[in-house]
Amino acid sequence: MRKIAHSVLLAISIGFVTMALSQTPQSAAPALDPAWKVPEVIAFIGVKKGDRLADIVGGRLTSSLAQAVGPSGRVYAIETAEVVKAHPEVLGMMKELAAQSPNVVVSNDPVSSALPSGLDAVVIRQNYHDLYNKFMGPADVPAFNKAVFAALKPGGVYVVLDHAAAAGSGISATNTLHRIDPVRVKTDVLAAGFKFDGESSILANPGDDRSKNVFDPTIRSHTDQFLYRFRKPK
Repeated sequence: MRKIAHSVLLAISIGFVTMALSQTPQSAAPALDPAWKVPEVIAFIGVKKGDRLADIVGGRLTSSLAQAVGPSGRVYAIETAEVVKAHPEVLGMMKELAAQSPNVVVSNDPVSSALPSGLDAVVIRQNYHDLYNKFMGPADVPAFNKAVFAALKPGGVYVVLDHAAAAGSGISATNTLHRIDPVRVKTDVLAAGFKFDGESSILANPGDDRSKNVFDPTIRSHTDQFLYRFRKPK
């Protein structure tokens, strides 16, 4: 069951990349599914022309981020070796997307590898919870967050968007429901030296009681999601 759920997650990402490739780079940037609220998410991140960003497990946001930073900017789509091992086709599709957008650089380094330096922002969308799961190692999460901190410029932002788990559940639902307690994320990231800089409820859904797997058809694409922004002190 866990293996199947993970395959579904990656299939969703593959589907997004496939749809993006069927469009021109100019038309790919708007949200392909309005429920994703991509323009609002990008505004919350604070993306500017010329910015250098890392998109961890690139996919749904990559082409939109690339358009937002413009030709003078750069988006590093970090697929991670662990994701590529499970679904090597993802890397090929992302490289095809990068061929259409020269300001996108794709890599498949292990999740433990250092990120490019001097970044304005690092974004991880619906995959922070995966850092705690077996297929990702599991990752050394404190080390990962410290690597993000090191990669950012002073004043740079780290944005985490994920499916919310029940309050007080910590990381107990990361591999079963593909959710994580928002409080755990905040605790993790603040421990790396970041300052909490804001949150958005644009993807919140009070009707989701957080008890179902995010792939359950009764809640899929409408989960209660939290959107946090952390800032590296200047």
